[in-house]
Amino acid sequence: MAAPRASRIRLRAEAGRARGGGVGFPGPFVASALQGTGFAAVVQILIVDDHPLFRDALRGAVSAVLDEVEVEEAEGIEAACRVLERQRNTDLALLDLSMPGVTGFEGLVTLRSRFPRVPVVIVSGVDDGRVLEEAIRLGAAGFVPKSLDRSTLGQALQAVLNGEVYMPETTAPSGARPAAGKEGGLAARLAELTPQQLRVLQMIRQGLLNKQIAHELKIGETTVKAHVSEVLRKLKVVSRTQAVIETAKLDLPALMARGGKEGG
Repeated sequence: MAAPRASRIRLRAEAGRARGGGVGFPGPFVASALQGTGFAAVVQILIVDDHPLFRDALRGAVSAVLDEVEVEEAEGIEAACRVLERQRNTDLALLDLSMPGVTGFEGLVTLRSRFPRVPVVIVSGVDDGRVLEEAIRLGAAGFVPKSLDRSTLGQALQAVLNGEVYMPETTAPSGARPAAGKEGGLAARLAELTPQQLRVLQMIRQGLLNKQIAHELKIGETTVKAHVSEVLRKLKVVSRTQAVIETAKLDLPALMARGGKEGG
């Protein structure tokens, strides 16, 4: 079971509200953990879908399965990013893969790279094990077919809020995790990066542009471009997006702490 993510939990009392800080959602679920305290956890959820009727339906379903929940909506990825920038306490995002202007898993990759502390659950009309497998590989915290009932949705939300990865039994393929050999190969390629190149890769995953990376590292844009080219070459990828996708599940800060290869 994955460790619960770091989070701030908002608490509501009968007379007014108190804001509290904490680490993660204690198992088995925050509502149970807070029984008898006089407080109830308020879970903040973001629904990202371009169809207003489906957003309304999902809002109703979420409100039905969680006692204390505040729901925000976004009709696209850019709108979702604006909400997440404004609402830093968001506990979970529910994302539809099929939206105008988004191809494949671009929306998931964008949210995971820009807001890595927010779990993203895919809510999809495509009930395909291969799609689930790729979504989990790219960092999704769960996969919920739109055909699932409210009870199962409640189980999925509870599992993800507890720090688990949710996969419905009817959809999950065997071996829905990346093969060890593939991860090992990527780790070997990452080991070829210098400490500075690892820092550049980390900033690429955060969605920073070359100009912003240059400012952060206090180096010229030409030098940044050279580092980016070397990162892509060593990772054997052809674009920044592919680099983000390939490294989405890896702990870059831990790799950076180990220092990478010698050199700048």
